[in-house]
Amino acid sequence: MVRRIDVSGSGGVRLAAWEFADPPKVGGPFGDGGPSGVLLLHGLMGRASHWAATARWLSTRHRAVALDQRGHGRSEKPADGPYTREAYVADAEAAVEELGLGPVTLVGHAMGALTAWQLAARRPDLVRALVVCDMRASALGAATQREWGEWFRSWPVPFATLADVRKWFGEDDPTLERPNPARGDFYAEVAAERADGWRPLFSRRQMLLARETYVHDAHWEELALVECPALVVRGLDGELGRAEAQEMVRVLPRGVYAEVPDAGHLVHYDQPDGWRRVVEPFLASVLPVRP
Repeated sequence: MVRRIDVSGSGGVRLAAWEFADPPKVGGPFGDGGPSGVLLLHGLMGRASHWAATARWLSTRHRAVALDQRGHGRSEKPADGPYTREAYVADAEAAVEELGLGPVTLVGHAMGALTAWQLAARRPDLVRALVVCDMRASALGAATQREWGEWFRSWPVPFATLADVRKWFGEDDPTLERPNPARGDFYAEVAAERADGWRPLFSRRQMLLARETYVHDAHWEELALVECPALVVRGLDGELGRAEAQEMVRVLPRGVYAEVPDAGHLVHYDQPDGWRRVVEPFLASVLPVRP
């Protein structure tokens, strides 16, 4: 089953968290005999449901919760934000504390991974372990922000059908090097039917605002402050190169490296079996399990 849990984020922003399993029936918060908590953080434009497959296998041993971050999914999308790093990190911190997940394992993809390691750096008492999926620590640069703006403007919205969403993002998007059906499915999952057709659940303007707050800066210093065990995962065809990923592992005090063959940026989504094969042993080595 899945159940929705409302969380009050930074500034009172309403956030939707999702637990993709029955709530645990034994013990209490971790430390009192209950299962260890895992919080899953999606990337820019994602939503909690992208973690459903991961959350379900995690839930056999841990309490796994996925968060729709502000501006995404079923969480609140305040017109003027804020969509800052501070707001996203504070939201994640509020979710961990309100849901009694701490000390938590944070599993993040892309922007969600940055949020995860920034929270781990700032609140080491709250974070037990960290999984970083395909997020760079180096500055992405102003040029990429302009490219994203152009890409957003190229979307042929509204789409007439959900199949058109899948086809454009999985086949017709000119930024694609080759067809990627999983990418089409990924974007179909963040589309909603409106009166005039299918449109994204999120505001593209708000996504650019959120991205603007992290693309100009490098994040190595915060990475070096992460005290807990940390796994850095990349897809061989993803956005995080091998050399940078291995340098991130070197900078992390307790870093571990893994890569998933035949995976792109959406590692956990387009190669779920390969993703599980690298993440599950790491978690088994650092986390206690549900009784």
